[in-house]
Amino acid sequence: MAKKITDLSISDQLRYAIESGKKSRYQISKETGINQGPLSRFVCGHGSMTLTSIEKIAECLDIELVIRKRKRRKP
Repeated sequence: MAKKITDLSISDQLRYAIESGKKSRYQISKETGINQGPLSRFVCGHGSMTLTSIEKIAECLDIELVIRKRKRRKP
């Protein structure tokens, strides 16, 4: 069974939004002030982002990141 986007971590959801969005990494970098190197490493899964950077990227992509309690899985 394929994973739903909501089953992914916040980082993976953000990576998906960056990769599937209309803006290039260059555009995101320029609009957010985040250097292209760390942004590219993050998207490739080789780096992390601060919460401040995550908020800037979400704002740039016009997306809302929501944290909610997980439903317990049945054993």
